[in-house]
Amino acid sequence: MSKQEVSIFWFRRDLRLEDNVGLFHALNSKYPVIPVFIFDDAILDSLPKNDARVGFIYDNLKKINRQLQDFNSALLVKKGKTIAIWNGLLEEFDVKEVFFNKDYEPYATQRDAAICELLENSNTITHSFKDQVIFEEKEITKADGLPYTVYTPFKNKWLEKYKSMAPVREYDATDTFSKFYKGTFVFPTLDQIGFEESTIKVKHHNLTFIANYHDIRDFPAVDKTSYLSPHLRFGTVSARKLVNWAFHKNDVFLSELIWREFFMQILFSFPKVVTQNFKASYDGIQWRNDEADFKRWCSGTTGYPMVDAGMRQLNETGYMHNRVRMVVASFLCKHLLIQWQWGEAYFAEKLLDYDLSANVGNWQWAAGTGCDAAPYFRVFNPEIQQKKFDEKGIYIRKWIKEFDLGYGKPMVDHAMARDRAIATYKEGIVK
Repeated sequence: MSKQEVSIFWFRRDLRLEDNVGLFHALNSKYPVIPVFIFDDAILDSLPKNDARVGFIYDNLKKINRQLQDFNSALLVKKGKTIAIWNGLLEEFDVKEVFFNKDYEPYATQRDAAICELLENSNTITHSFKDQVIFEEKEITKADGLPYTVYTPFKNKWLEKYKSMAPVREYDATDTFSKFYKGTFVFPTLDQIGFEESTIKVKHHNLTFIANYHDIRDFPAVDKTSYLSPHLRFGTVSARKLVNWAFHKNDVFLSELIWREFFMQILFSFPKVVTQNFKASYDGIQWRNDEADFKRWCSGTTGYPMVDAGMRQLNETGYMHNRVRMVVASFLCKHLLIQWQWGEAYFAEKLLDYDLSANVGNWQWAAGTGCDAAPYFRVFNPEIQQKKFDEKGIYIRKWIKEFDLGYGKPMVDHAMARDRAIATYKEGIVK
């Protein structure tokens, strides 16, 4: 019995039917389109069974599956090693074409290269598309073709190019949804995937206050955070729609979206930054890396209220306000002289919006070891940051219930820690 000729669209960091470039092109191809999502063992095996991000992905896959049922179709969800899953799909269907949107992280590019080789050896045509960014890879470069390593000139070139084509095209595939493969697949339970429901949930994004974003974004007690980052990370919102909208709403908010693309370009151009300093001259810094100090930082018991509130918020909710992230990161690297990789790994474990390029980029910014980073002699004073951005202690009291009962002493004196950090950096930096 002959197998049905089909195309496959491979969902990854693009969990939506609307304005999805790869899906748009798949539905405009010759064959019925089977939508597929693969829970990748290489990623899942290191995660706790109640990982909230897996739950968020699962809930959005269920949403997509419900939408597909309106067109007598369904989402095919698999779990396992990606190469084995694709071998199975090629055996089950006569796969003529495969469509997917690009992912620029090192593991993803290696995985995709291996899958493309497998597909091409099976005479299956592959198509990959830019979807999660406005400009990718080498689209924003200096005059000599080299990547920017300083944000401001990158931003200026980005804006120049965007304005020349604004608004960026959005891809409406609604009229072609009838091209989805007609059939049903058994949708697995979360338990069958090997995970369980988490008490931590991803919040709905909120853009109602963006007009005043520049005035309120630094004050954690106001809680005027868009909560967009997890949605951008997993593609439940379209980067194109968001940028086209933000361009007319608030320049500072738009700049944050451009920072996201800047760090993606840095990761793509300099993959070593995942584990190594962008500035090799900083490799000689002698970190203390005291495990007991690190545990106090992780648990939010440093004696510095702004630091502790931020860490407790992270541990309880998977979120941390951006201003507080800077204070917390600076404290770990400068006050405690613990290398940024330790903090990056902890954030990777806890953050609902964990994105490799942004996490690495921001941690190296705080440590001073990254491109366009804060200078090494800039050491945030957590007490001054608290007075400037949470003067009445509203944010602190929300996360430190015992704060008014006589809070503990700081684990390290700021003046001493600052002097020690500057001296250690000076000694360790290779001229």
